[in-house]
Amino acid sequence: MGEARKISRRRILGWATKTATLAGGMAIGLPGHVVVVSPGATTGDQTVPRTAAVRPASQVHDIRPGVAQDAIALTIDDGPHPLWTPLMLELLHRTGIRATFSLIGAQAHAYPDLVRRILAEGHSICNHSMTHPQPFSRGSPTAIHQQITDAQSAIVDAGGVPPTLFRAPAGDWSAVVLSAVESLRMVPIGWDIDPRDWSRPGTTVVTSRLLAARPGDILLCHDGGGDRAQTIESLRTVLPALKGRGLTFVTL
Repeated sequence: MGEARKISRRRILGWATKTATLAGGMAIGLPGHVVVVSPGATTGDQTVPRTAAVRPASQVHDIRPGVAQDAIALTIDDGPHPLWTPLMLELLHRTGIRATFSLIGAQAHAYPDLVRRILAEGHSICNHSMTHPQPFSRGSPTAIHQQITDAQSAIVDAGGVPPTLFRAPAGDWSAVVLSAVESLRMVPIGWDIDPRDWSRPGTTVVTSRLLAARPGDILLCHDGGGDRAQTIESLRTVLPALKGRGLTFVTL
C-alpha cells in the first residue's frame, strides 16, 4: 500500500554501469538498480549479504532503458481480488493498456484463475510478499526472506510464471529487505506517483494526483486491500487522459 513515505525521484540510470564511492563501500551498476558493496553486518539471525541494493527503481527507464522516452507504467498492488481485479482488467482491456500487477502470495493462492487471467491478457506481475505484513522492514532477515520466497512459490503455482520484480509492502524498504531481494536475483521497484487511493480520499483527489504524471513515472494504484471503487472510477478518466497527452503505457 502507498502509505509509506514517497520514494526518492533521483534517477538511478538503470542499466548503465557507473562507479562512485559511497560511505562504507563502493557503488556499482547492475541491471535496473544500483548496489553498494560493503563489509556486511550481522542483523538478527543472519548476516546481511555484502552486496545490497541502495534503493528501489522508481522510474520506468531504471528498469526498461530501451523503451520510448514518453513511456509510463501503471502498477496495481495488493491483489488479486475477486471483485476489483476483474473490474480493473476490464477497464485495462477497454483502454488498450497493459499494467504490472504486484501480487500478494496468499491472494494468488486463493484466486489462481485471476493470476492466469492477468498473464493471459498481457500484463506483467511482481512479487508483493506472501501476506503483506506491516511494518515489513522490522521482520527478521529470515522472516523477510520467507515472505518473498513463499509468495514466489504461490505465484508460480497459480500462474506458472516467476516474477522478477519485488515491491515491499507499503514501500517499507531497509538494507535487510534490499539484501534479501538482491540475494534472490530480483529487482526492487518503487513508484513516483502515489495517489493514496488506498485511503479513499475521493475520486477527484485520486484523479488529480494521477494526472500529475510525467514521462518515465511509475504510478501506484490498488485492486486489493479494501474498497477500490474510487480507484476504478478515477482510472476511467486518467488512463484515456494520459494516453491523450502522448504518454505510452508499458509493463515493467
